[in-house]
Amino acid sequence: MSSSLPYSVKDVHYDNAKFRQRSYLKVMTQNLLTGSRKRYCLSCSTGKFLVLLLIFGLAYLFLTSTPVHVPNQVAKVSESNEKGEFKINGGINFKNLWRRAPRLPPRLPPDEKGSNTSYHIDPNMLVSESLWISRQQKVKDAFIHAWSGYKRYAMGNDELMPLSQTGTDGLGGLGATIVDALDTAMIMGASDIVSEAGSWVEKHLLDRIKEKGDPKYSVAAMKVLEHMKSLPKVEGLVPIYISPDTGDFIGETIRLGSRGDSYYEYLLKVWIQKGMRENNNFTYLHDMYEEAMKGVKHLLVRKSVPNGLVFVGELPYGSNAAFSPKMDHLVCFLPGTLALGATKGMSRDEAMRKSLLSFDDLENLKLAEDLAKTCFEMYEVTSTGLAPEIAYFHTEEYSEQGLSGGNKKSKYIDDIIIKSLDRHSLLRPETVESLFVLHRITGNPKYRAWGWQIFEAFERHTKVSSGGYTSLDDVTSIPPRRRDKMETFFLGETLKYLYLLFGDSSAIPLDQYVFNSEAHPLPIEGNTPMK
Repeated sequence: MSSSLPYSVKDVHYDNAKFRQRSYLKVMTQNLLTGSRKRYCLSCSTGKFLVLLLIFGLAYLFLTSTPVHVPNQVAKVSESNEKGEFKINGGINFKNLWRRAPRLPPRLPPDEKGSNTSYHIDPNMLVSESLWISRQQKVKDAFIHAWSGYKRYAMGNDELMPLSQTGTDGLGGLGATIVDALDTAMIMGASDIVSEAGSWVEKHLLDRIKEKGDPKYSVAAMKVLEHMKSLPKVEGLVPIYISPDTGDFIGETIRLGSRGDSYYEYLLKVWIQKGMRENNNFTYLHDMYEEAMKGVKHLLVRKSVPNGLVFVGELPYGSNAAFSPKMDHLVCFLPGTLALGATKGMSRDEAMRKSLLSFDDLENLKLAEDLAKTCFEMYEVTSTGLAPEIAYFHTEEYSEQGLSGGNKKSKYIDDIIIKSLDRHSLLRPETVESLFVLHRITGNPKYRAWGWQIFEAFERHTKVSSGGYTSLDDVTSIPPRRRDKMETFFLGETLKYLYLLFGDSSAIPLDQYVFNSEAHPLPIEGNTPMK
């Protein structure tokens, strides 16, 4: 006799009533209808038929009034219970009296009855939507705190030095923090900051604003991409340097970290922003993106030992030389880009229903989720819970001892290597950007939980009481050494993505807007412009 199939989560969600044990009375009535007396009962008088109907009604009421016990199954999660405790509702549900009885599930084999098997659901993932709204407000509070320090000590400068309580100009002296933070304030509804930032921009950058929308900039940018289309590549991958004089690539270093990341990001995002139409003047960008991602998977993706974290390494001397298991935090933009390229901004479920996902799309989406886990573990492995600027990965060919992140509770402490010169954190946005995109596309609550854990680490170790947040020199030590710098992208990107991650998915939908590499949302051509 073959074993029956086990219950599924879908069965549990369908209707708990079908798990009830059948009583002796129900068995007798069923035998009455299916046994040798069936022909006699069908010919009985109206009175006997009514008596039989009454017996059935009493039996059904008796069964529905019995509290339901579903061993080891999830019935209903209380939305107000942050610990993820499960409760089962019993008693009569009169709506169920009028609905058709559900089918019975397959019975468990005798050796599985009474077992203690249960589905694993992390209680940390099951928090109410109202809690995420309150966490979103905490991100907004952090943005206001960061802005207050900048406004008090560095208004008009590019960046704030929060420990020194002064400003610094390293980005041209154009008030870069103001420019970067303005649309974050708009998205968060921080009207006072919008007014302050907007007034400064109008006063100091008005001449530059007048050139906004001039098509000459778009034409110049597209000429660069069209030129790069004609250059030789290695399975779609390109060196990180190009000569402004000859227009040819210089050197052989291939990586998706510093100096290389935005090229691959914009192959996809420019095509999306231009409307994602097939056979138009921008289709070549999508073709270049797809070729490059195949090259990434073939030449740059590896797994660490002993626990198999998927990471993207580098080819510092070209494709014919040694592979380096080095991965910048900047590479953590890639999970979000891969997911966006797979579904074009719609949810995975919608894309599946419409049969829009190819095999390559599904493969890229799986790689995106694997890489997002690696990026999160780069945070989890350190003593502070914040990722270093650069990590190396232990492989069969590469290993260094005594360079762990410091969190001995991490499963991956032996997989991730953090060298002394790479231990700083600039409060970068790439990981939370990918968590935001993946949560929108997959709906998996773990990406929110990971994002909240990262935000809490920012609050613990980088917040400056007088205003602002500061970069760190060493994320592997407690307390961490502070660096006295608040990068513009912390307000313009990191806090923006965290705010959107914890908020409603209808805000700035990814099938109508695309975020550029500085996290500024641009409407996709042909869609409704942002209000």
